[in-house]
Amino acid sequence: MNKGLLLAATILSLTGSAFAADLPTTKSPPVPAPPPVYNWSGFYLGVNAGVGFWESGNVTINDPVRGPQRLRADSNTAFVGGGQAGYNIQTGQTVFGVETDIQGVSGGSSFNWGRYGASFGPSDSGNTGYLGTVRGRVGYAIDRTLIYATGGFAYGELNNGPFTNNTQTGYTVGGGVEFAFISNWTIKLEGLFVSLDNGTRTRTLVNAGVPYPVTASGGNDGGLVRVGLNYKF
Repeated sequence: MNKGLLLAATILSLTGSAFAADLPTTKSPPVPAPPPVYNWSGFYLGVNAGVGFWESGNVTINDPVRGPQRLRADSNTAFVGGGQAGYNIQTGQTVFGVETDIQGVSGGSSFNWGRYGASFGPSDSGNTGYLGTVRGRVGYAIDRTLIYATGGFAYGELNNGPFTNNTQTGYTVGGGVEFAFISNWTIKLEGLFVSLDNGTRTRTLVNAGVPYPVTASGGNDGGLVRVGLNYKF
């Protein structure tokens, strides 16, 4: 081959390679993978603490001389604290679950028998009790944040009147917001309205040898606000 032709071919080859390297590329830069979306499904255990506000109902003393005398216990504020367990199933952004909890209640209603004196009973209906619930939950998940409504069965002994030192049953409804701040740990803020059926109870109390039929009715309605910490398995 002629040396001149060989030299020309080499120059053209090198020039073409350099020109191709300068052309803009059509390849897109790599797209980073999106972070994994949090999944709320699974079993969890936790603890809770907060404050409750309870209504105490009415008491009617059937005075044989003065006629019916209606008294009312004071509303009561109490500390609540305990634990909960539950299970969630997530479908898309909808989360279905069930939760049960039980907590101690520290605080009872004060009650003044007035002119009928301490012989009718103590002025404090008790300062300890308990409250438990079994509830369904349905919520909307925005990644690590869950907004939910809840409701179901409630039971407890709130000691909110002179004749209420036994277990009553009823219902509860409410809602809350829960946030997964670490992979398996969540924190929640929750509010519940609780209604326990106190019904109507009548007892005959004696003051200075005179019998007085006393009727307690209503009460045991109230609410609680609490924070909770859960570990999801």
